[in-house]
Amino acid sequence: MKRIAFFALLLCVGAAGVYAFRLPLLLQVIEWQSSREFGSLPEAPDLAWDSGRDDTMSVANGRPNVILIVADDLGYNDISTFGGGVAGGRVATPNIDRLAAEGTIFQQSYSGASTCAPSRAMMLTGRYPTRTGYEFTPTPPGMSKLVSGLINKREGYPKALYDAVLDESQPPFESKGLPTDELTLAEVLREQGYYTAHIGKWHLGRTQGMDPNSQGFHDSLLMQSGLYLPAGDARGVDARLEFDPIDQFLWARFGFSNTYNTIDEQRFKPKSYLTDYWTDEAVSMIEKNADRPFFLYLAHWGVHTPLQASKEDYEAVGDIKPHRLRVYAAMIRALDRSVGRVLDALERKGLSDNTLVMFTSDNGGPGYLGLKDINKPYRGWKITQFEGGIRVPLFARWLGTIPQGKAIKTPVAHIDLMPTIAELTQSELPPERAIDGLSLAPLLRGEGDTLARDALFWQNGHYQTVRQGDWKLQINNQPDLGQVVWLFNLASDPYEINNLAEQYLEQVSALQALLAAHNLNRRPALYPAAAELPVLIDKTLVEPYEVGDELVYTPN
Repeated sequence: MKRIAFFALLLCVGAAGVYAFRLPLLLQVIEWQSSREFGSLPEAPDLAWDSGRDDTMSVANGRPNVILIVADDLGYNDISTFGGGVAGGRVATPNIDRLAAEGTIFQQSYSGASTCAPSRAMMLTGRYPTRTGYEFTPTPPGMSKLVSGLINKREGYPKALYDAVLDESQPPFESKGLPTDELTLAEVLREQGYYTAHIGKWHLGRTQGMDPNSQGFHDSLLMQSGLYLPAGDARGVDARLEFDPIDQFLWARFGFSNTYNTIDEQRFKPKSYLTDYWTDEAVSMIEKNADRPFFLYLAHWGVHTPLQASKEDYEAVGDIKPHRLRVYAAMIRALDRSVGRVLDALERKGLSDNTLVMFTSDNGGPGYLGLKDINKPYRGWKITQFEGGIRVPLFARWLGTIPQGKAIKTPVAHIDLMPTIAELTQSELPPERAIDGLSLAPLLRGEGDTLARDALFWQNGHYQTVRQGDWKLQINNQPDLGQVVWLFNLASDPYEINNLAEQYLEQVSALQALLAAHNLNRRPALYPAAAELPVLIDKTLVEPYEVGDELVYTPN
């Protein structure tokens, strides 16, 4: 009934042809409804992680435990591993740096997509959206309409495109997920005798067999909504971004809520700040399963908006300005602490030498935070396919097996994670299952420094990119300019400053042919994009648009 009431309010307030003038009122109505929906939830129960012992399939025979830690919207410059660090390097990430130093760093690692859900699908399946159809990030009901409306109220800014008919024809948000006939990494490892656990974000569907438990995980602590603490909670510090339509929607619609091995029926309030709570449970799961092989998918929400930090982290990072940067820095600190606590738990249980730990982010940092340096030195943001939107950290540690301090220059991507982990755990993939990713195990073992791959691809509707060797081509359709083409040579121009498209027409044609071949038998998007949002490449959302600023239009 609460959902019915919410949709009724949404329709009533947004109707009558004066929607754009009622957006502030609509946000207030949504937030009021959300506070009622989430305010009465019970406190978190003590979770009963499965536990056991299995001496028949121990890591002694060369099959490691696996922990995959995924950050959300982490900027390439947010960690100090690469010599940077948030807030001009004032807030280091010693635990993430430790993981990198004790393992191998992939220096040219890419996300599967410029937004979160398709990247996560590619991590777990090893397959491009051309095969799965899982091409766009599902958004909650009303979000595309509201965000487009708020962008279009901004004076002098490029207009968002919104298809109301297409939006209204979409299936429910909870059912817009990864098809059940896809084979996930969790299903592969479970079949091999691994205990499989998921903690955190999913974003791959919640009904009709698309929830984590139905997609291969024995246990799942699921992010049901998206606040790190209740809004205004005394344990935290909030930073609302009044200039960002996405942020305005998230604050209005989200609550502080998780579920455990259920979808919506048994929601509860986490026991503490979300990043810390999930880490507590990750440590508990490790301790209870130290005597059998396990796979832990720790999918953090940090450092995605809404910006909320624990009060302790906010105080610890010091007097950083502006306020949103200080809160963001505190969130980075919490994420880094989580990585350290996981590594420490492995050490306490004697599992450090028996566990493969991998760390990455689903995509680059977003420009809508209004923070200039999070992807430095790369150009562009989340939602673009410039390096800042798709260049992500990727570290792999397996003490005694994977070399420490090694740096691999070969370009790799999220589609490679599933076949890599399968090979390192000696898990066979069905021969009839087409996998687009390649196993990185030979690179990690020092068996050469190249992969038998011709090119990497990214797609988001009409916005498509291919990298072959050092050449990278982006193609984007724009309302006023038509088709815009960027060609860069990343060997001589890693920061994508000089567009060579007009100088190297034959190279453009050759890369366009690769894209055409990649799309030849493309599976249509399962859930078509109802909105196209303009994203400035070189400016954050807090900065004004000026004629001549380069931008992309991204369907979603």
